[in-house]
Amino acid sequence: MSGEVQEPKPPFPEQHLERPELESELEPRPRYSAPLYKGAGKLKDKIALITGGDSGIGRSVAVLFAREGADVAIVYHQAHSDAEETKQAVEAEGRKAITLCGDVKDASFCRLAVERTVQAFGKLNVLVNNAAYQKHCESLAELSDEQWDLTFKTNIYGYFYMTKAALPHLKGGDAIINTGSITGLEGNAGLLDYAATKGAIVAFTKSLAQNLAESRIRVNCVAPGPVWTPLNPADQPAEKVAEFGKQTKYQRPAQPEEISPAYVYFASEADSSYVTGEVLTLLGGNIRAG
Repeated sequence: MSGEVQEPKPPFPEQHLERPELESELEPRPRYSAPLYKGAGKLKDKIALITGGDSGIGRSVAVLFAREGADVAIVYHQAHSDAEETKQAVEAEGRKAITLCGDVKDASFCRLAVERTVQAFGKLNVLVNNAAYQKHCESLAELSDEQWDLTFKTNIYGYFYMTKAALPHLKGGDAIINTGSITGLEGNAGLLDYAATKGAIVAFTKSLAQNLAESRIRVNCVAPGPVWTPLNPADQPAEKVAEFGKQTKYQRPAQPEEISPAYVYFASEADSSYVTGEVLTLLGGNIRAG
């Protein structure tokens, strides 16, 4: 296959997903299979653990990691069909996958997820911290203490717990990849708590990269703009979902398959052995200041 893939553009159908949101209910379906991406064995026989790996960006990362030769542990929050579909997609690439249902806000679950991954595959080489919670609030007064706590516990405590559990199993040449967001670099008026956690992820990435530099464990961050995943249609009015991503220069959101190759780059020692503490923005033609 050759030539440019024509990714969907707004207007999308007006829609709102109820939590727990299912990727299969989103129209059009997010594209995750990356038909133009050809594997080159960059992650041959590596083992990766991906939180939020059942849908969206995490699903596409799992598929491309498998295409590059990795086996994958898929961590997801609530039992539904998305995780099994991702597992089948990994297996269709000729690799093994396990699914692990639990809550990254729980440190004991994070330890258990790492233990089960190592039990199943014998080792761990790549950790992808990707699970997230997001809910728009128009003002600080509207933002409840409970939501603030939930967002921080999911989006940054979860990264801390999972990283702390995984670190004893990682060695030189292995990688930790954190999912950030452009909101963590520029802020967002309607996502005060979410943007604050994404800013914390950037600082966590850069600090941990320095802390682990002598161990040669690389720590990097992928910070996308709008991406067509179930996260936003579960969080915004249907009429806003229809125009999601139109503000970018490309006049559309990214598809997961356009974001996931960045994770392969950071996971692959062949590609990024000298890269740590970096934040890679993927913004559809928009240029971030500074």
